[in-house]
Amino acid sequence: MSLRRFTRHARLAVRGLTKTPGFALTAILVIAIGPGVNTAISQAFEKITIKPASSADPRARRVQVLPDGDFIAHSVNTIGLLSYAYGVPSNPSPRLNALPGWAFDDRYDIEAKAPANTAAASSQDSDAQARLQQMIRRLLADRFSLGVRVENERMSAYALTVSGSGPKLQKSAVTAKDCIFDSAPEGCHHFVGGFGHPLEANAISMDDLAHYIENWTDLPVVDRTNLAGLFTVHTEGWLPMQLPPPPPNGNGNVNFAGLPTIFTVLRKLGLELHQQEETLPVYTVERIERPSTN
Repeated sequence: MSLRRFTRHARLAVRGLTKTPGFALTAILVIAIGPGVNTAISQAFEKITIKPASSADPRARRVQVLPDGDFIAHSVNTIGLLSYAYGVPSNPSPRLNALPGWAFDDRYDIEAKAPANTAAASSQDSDAQARLQQMIRRLLADRFSLGVRVENERMSAYALTVSGSGPKLQKSAVTAKDCIFDSAPEGCHHFVGGFGHPLEANAISMDDLAHYIENWTDLPVVDRTNLAGLFTVHTEGWLPMQLPPPPPNGNGNVNFAGLPTIFTVLRKLGLELHQQEETLPVYTVERIERPSTN
C-alpha cells in the first residue's frame, strides 16, 4: 500500500474519534470467519435494498444478523462490509490493498433478505457463519462490483496464546446458540468503543479478540489459544502500536501516552502475544464501484 493511500485511509479511520478526550475510535465490526471457505459455492440473498444512510454519523452504525439469517446494517461503510466478509481489519492493514477513499467515506443502510433455508449465524454453527460470510461476499460482488484477488503470503504476525499461568477469562452468560452477531452495546461478537480501545465486550470469542486488536497492532494477529466458547471482558484502554495521523483540522489528536501496552492488558487476562511467521490470505481489490441504490 502506498504512503499516500495509507495516509488517506488513516485520516478516514481517525474520523471515528470523538472530540472529547474520553473516547477514541468507534466500535469496529469484529466477526472473523475463517478464510478457507470455498468461494465457488455462494448462496445469494433473495432481496437486497441499499440506500444512502439516513445518518452519516458513524456512531449511528448498527449491524445485525437476525435469527432467520437476514442482514440489516445502518450507516455502514464498504470497509465495514469487507471486514465482516473477509475477516480483515477496518483500519489500514497489509492484508487488504487498493481501496478507494469512498469505501471509507460513503455510508449506507442495507437490508438483505436471506433464503428461507438459511440458518442463523450463531457462534455455535460455524457452517452457518461461513454461509453468511459468503452471502456478504456475494452482495459485495453483485451490488458493489467487487473483484478480489486472494494470495496466501508468509509474513510476521502476532499469535494470541494462553500464558503459562493459564487463562483468567470470565465465561459469558450468553450461550453460543443465542449469540448472533449484533453491534449493539450488549450484542454478540462486538466490542464497545472507548478511550484506548478497551477490551469491553459482552460475548466474544478469541477469534473476535484477535480480529479486534489487529486494528491497532503493528502486525496481523491470529488466534492460537485453542479456547472455545464466549467470554465477557472488561479492561482498561491500551496504547495503540499504530495510530493514524490526525486529520488536517487537528481534530482527533488524542494523547494515549499514559496507557499500558496491549501486552500488559492481555497478561491480566492470562493471554499473550508472540511474534512468529504465519501464512495468511492477502486480499487485493482489483475492481469496486459505488452501488446503485434502490
